[in-house]
Amino acid sequence: MARALLALEDGLIFEGEPFGHLGETNGEVVFNTSLQGYQEILTDPSYKGQIVTMTYPHIGNYGVNEADSESSKPWVEGFIIKELSPVVSNWRSEMTLDEYLKKYKIVGIFGIDTRKLVKHLRDGGAKKGVISSVDLDPKRLVKKAKESPSIVGVDLVKKVTCQKPYEYTETLTAGFSWPDRKVCARKERFIICVDGGVKYSILKKLNQHGFRVNVVPAKTTADEILKLKPEGVFYSNGPGDPEPVTYVWQSMRSLIGKVPIFGICLGHQMMGLALGGKTFKLKFGHRGGNHPVIDLSTKRVEITSQNHGFSVDSDSLPKDQVEITHLNLNDKTCEGLRHKKYPAFSVQYHPENSPGPHDSDYLFERFYAMVDHGVW
Repeated sequence: MARALLALEDGLIFEGEPFGHLGETNGEVVFNTSLQGYQEILTDPSYKGQIVTMTYPHIGNYGVNEADSESSKPWVEGFIIKELSPVVSNWRSEMTLDEYLKKYKIVGIFGIDTRKLVKHLRDGGAKKGVISSVDLDPKRLVKKAKESPSIVGVDLVKKVTCQKPYEYTETLTAGFSWPDRKVCARKERFIICVDGGVKYSILKKLNQHGFRVNVVPAKTTADEILKLKPEGVFYSNGPGDPEPVTYVWQSMRSLIGKVPIFGICLGHQMMGLALGGKTFKLKFGHRGGNHPVIDLSTKRVEITSQNHGFSVDSDSLPKDQVEITHLNLNDKTCEGLRHKKYPAFSVQYHPENSPGPHDSDYLFERFYAMVDHGVW
C-alpha cells in the first residue's frame, strides 16, 4: 500500500495514503467544517498558501464538474480528508476528485485521523505543515515544515488577482438560484470589482442583482477606477494577511466618499484598514458554512459561509466614523461595518453562499439600493 505523511511544524506526524498528485507540498494547515462543496473550496483563491482539511469524513462521493469551479483552477496547496469515496454518483460529475487533483497537480492525503488533527489545530492554532508521498522521513518533514514560509506579512493577493481587466456577464442558472430573487427588470448599474481573488459565484450574484460588472486587477489605482466612471465599487475576497496589501486599502481610502463601496471577506479587512483600523490573525480562523452572525440593527441571526484567517480589530476603528453592524456569535469578532457618513459597508463572510446557506443574499440588495437610490 502506498504511503503518505503529514508533518506539522510542532512535530506531530500523521500517516495515511496519497491521492491526487504524487509529490510534496507545504502550506498553513487549516480546517473547513462544510458538509459539501469541496470543489468550490478547492477553487477558492482565498486558500492560496493553505493546506485544507475537511472535517466532514466522506469526501468525493459526487465527483467533480468544471461548471462548479469558483475560478480557473484549484488554489489550495494540499488537501487532507478522512475517507476518499470509492464510488462517484452524480449525473453532473465529469471526473473523480482523485483525477481532478492529479490534473492540477494538487497533493492529497487520506486515511488519517482528521478529528485528532482538527482538535490539535483548534487547541494549538493553525500550523505550517508538509504533505509528502515522496519523502517519508518524519524528522526531515518536520524540519521542512518549520522552515516553510509563513503567510503572515506576505502579499498573496498578487498571486491570484487577474492580470488585466475584463467584463463578467454570466449569471446563476435558474436551477441553482433558489431561493434567491430572480433577475429583476430594473436599471442596470455599472460597477467595478477589484479582484483580490474573486470567486465566479460572487460575480454571478452581482449580475443577477442588477449590476454590470467589470473586474480589474488588485493594483488598479483609485484614479484609474474613477476614470472608468463606475456607479459603485466592489472589493472581493482573497487570500492571506491583509496588511501587506497596502495598494488595495490605500486605494480604497481614496475612494471612500466619492463612490459607493461594498467589500466582502478580504474586502472587509481592506475596509477596516482603509478607515484607520488594524487587523490581527485568528487562532485557527473561520472556515465553513455554519458560522452564526448577528445583524445588530435587525437582531436577525444569519448562518454564514466563511473563509478567513484574519479579522478586523473592532477596538482600533474610529468610533466617530465607523459603526460595527455584524458580530460573530462564536467569538464576538467583527463581521460587518459601515461608514457613518459615506456610502461604504462591508462584511467578513461570503454572502454569495457558494458553498453555504442563502441567509445573506440581502446584502446584494442593500448594495443595489445604495447605488441606485443613495440609501445606506
